[in-house]
Amino acid sequence: MTDPDLNRPKTLMELAGAPEWATPTAGEAAVILIDAQQEYVTGALPLEGIDDALGEVRRLRDRAEDLGLPVIHVRHVGRPGGLFDIEAEGGKFCGVAEPGDGEIVVDKALPNAFAGTDLQDRLAGLGVRKLIVAGFMTHMCVSSTVRAALDLGYSSAVVANACTSRALPVPGGGVLSGVDVHRAALTALADRFAFVLEDAGAI
Repeated sequence: MTDPDLNRPKTLMELAGAPEWATPTAGEAAVILIDAQQEYVTGALPLEGIDDALGEVRRLRDRAEDLGLPVIHVRHVGRPGGLFDIEAEGGKFCGVAEPGDGEIVVDKALPNAFAGTDLQDRLAGLGVRKLIVAGFMTHMCVSSTVRAALDLGYSSAVVANACTSRALPVPGGGVLSGVDVHRAALTALADRFAFVLEDAGAI
């Protein structure tokens, strides 16, 4: 009798026998919230499902507090008068993502939160090697950061419900919905780059 599992597509992580995600202890991991800014809510780049995603960001912050995990806020800094101008509404943190007292803020100018920033030094100072990543957009800054994290020797998890994306034109014609862009990005990350956790409760 043929084993139906033989023909099931498998991720590279499965094929390598990678262990399942284990809930980190205090001092083992940090939460990284990427670009939870108003540009994605009321600005020029409104995202599909942003209200639900921000609700999950709130739950993620509560979960981090329960587990004793530090939270690092990554903020995209755009040009004055443009997208993500931090002196304008679009560059402001969303209410549920407003940094708390003592929480680290890292400013970036590129999708990858490690590029041209002190994020790696901050993580080294905390002594963590695991990252729990959430924010916006899934296919852009979340993906870029998680991929870079692997190159730097970190193990990452992405909280799916605390991320989202926007609709994009398909090369050659058509449009991919924000939901499908989000799912495709998570699928690609789950192949090799990160554990994909449904929600904060799965941490």
